[in-house]
Amino acid sequence: MFDFKLYAERRRHLQTTMQRGIAIIATAPEVARNADAHYDYRHDSHFYYLGGFPEPEAVLVLLAGEKPQGILFCREKNSEREIWDGFRYGPEAAREQFGFDAAYPIAQLDEKLTELMGDQPLLFYPVGADADWDARIIRLREAVKAKARSGIRAPNEIRDVREPLNEMRLFKDAHEQDIMRRAAAISCAAHRRAMRFTRPGLHEYEIEAEFLHEFCRHGARHPAYTSIIAGGANACTLHYVGNNARLNDGELLLIDAGCELDGYAADITRTFPVNGKFSAAQKDVYEIVLTAQLAAIAAAKPGNTWNAPHEAALNILAQGFIDLKLCQGSLESVLETESYKQFYMHRTGHWLGMDVHDVGEYKIGTQWRTLQPGMTLTVEPGCYIRPGDSVPQALWNIGIRIEDDILITANGNEVLTQDAPKTVADIETLMQR
Repeated sequence: MFDFKLYAERRRHLQTTMQRGIAIIATAPEVARNADAHYDYRHDSHFYYLGGFPEPEAVLVLLAGEKPQGILFCREKNSEREIWDGFRYGPEAAREQFGFDAAYPIAQLDEKLTELMGDQPLLFYPVGADADWDARIIRLREAVKAKARSGIRAPNEIRDVREPLNEMRLFKDAHEQDIMRRAAAISCAAHRRAMRFTRPGLHEYEIEAEFLHEFCRHGARHPAYTSIIAGGANACTLHYVGNNARLNDGELLLIDAGCELDGYAADITRTFPVNGKFSAAQKDVYEIVLTAQLAAIAAAKPGNTWNAPHEAALNILAQGFIDLKLCQGSLESVLETESYKQFYMHRTGHWLGMDVHDVGEYKIGTQWRTLQPGMTLTVEPGCYIRPGDSVPQALWNIGIRIEDDILITANGNEVLTQDAPKTVADIETLMQR
C-alpha cells in the first residue's frame, strides 16, 4: 500500500539539508524505441525516491526555508488520451494521493518556475545530467533576472541537488529494505529455476526466458538490468549480453541476473556446470572464488571500510592464481605488480538500491568511507581465464563470478540473496534432482 507520508518525510529531510532555496527535479522522459513504439517507461530514481509519482512528464519543485513546500507539475486529466494510453492522475488527484502541498499542469511549468525562483538565494538541480535541462534552467534564470527592476532577484548560486540526495539514498530505511528482500527472494527463485532447467543443447536465451517467467509471475515485470547468460568462453566477457549461444556439455554457465521490484534492484551472479557436475579443474577455480567471496562477505560489517571486502577477496584470489600456476611469484609481488588483473580485473562490489550501480560516494575525501547500518552493496569476486601460452590448457575459457546482495546491519550483515545455491554440493544436488 502506498504511504505518501514516507515520501513527504524524505522531501522534508532534503529541504532541511538545503536550508534555503529551490530544488527542481524532473522525472525521466519517455524514449522512442522505433517509429511510434516506445521503450517501457521507467521513472527517474531521484524523482521517484522523493515523490513516488509514477507518470512521465512530471517535475518536482521543493522550496526550503521558513515555509517549505513540495509542488508537483504533471499531466492534466485527458479522457481522450486515457482511452489510448491509460489512466492519468491529473494535478488535483496527484496532490491529494501523493501528499504534495500543491500541484499544477506541466504546461504551466516555465511560467510558475519564473515566479517560484524569484528571491530564492540558491537553486538546486541535477547539474549536467541533461543538456536540455541545463539550457532550460539558464533560460528560466535569465527570465527571473529580467525582473530586477521590480526588485525581484534571481538565485545567485546553483548547486547539484544530487549531492545531498545521493547521501540520503545510500542508507536504506525499513521500507526500502523490505522491498529489496522481496526482490532478492524473487531473483533467488529465478536462479534456482535456471539451475533446474539447464542442460546441454539448450541456448542461452532459453535460460533467459526462465528468468523472465519467474520475475513476471511474482510481480516483477522487468529485469533490473540486461541479463548476462554466458555459457563457456562467453563467461570471460564481463558484460556479455548476446545470450544466443548453444550450451555445451562440459562447460560452465555464468548467469548475472536480478529483477526490479517497486523501483529497487536485485543483482545476483551464479556459475554452475551445464551438465550438473563440476569437472576437477572447474571445481578448483570455483572453490577459490567462493572462498574469496565468503571472506569478503565476512569483512562487510560496520566499522570496516568500503574497501575491506575487496582486499579480503583479492588476497585469496591472488594466492589462488599462484596455486593454479596462473601467476608467478610471491603473494606480495603478485599484488604489487597487479599481475592478477589478467584474471580478475574488476572490483568486488558496488552500492545497490534503486539503481543497480546505486548512488553514494565510496570515499570521504581521500579515505575509503566506513560501512554503516542501512547500506546495501554487492559482493562479487570472479575469475576469468582466457586461453594463453602461459595458461594451463585445462583452465582455458573458465569464467566464474559469484555475487550476493548484502545489507549492513548493526551486528554485521544480512545476505539478502542467500537462498540462491552457491556451494558445489548444493548446486550439484539441485541440478541432479
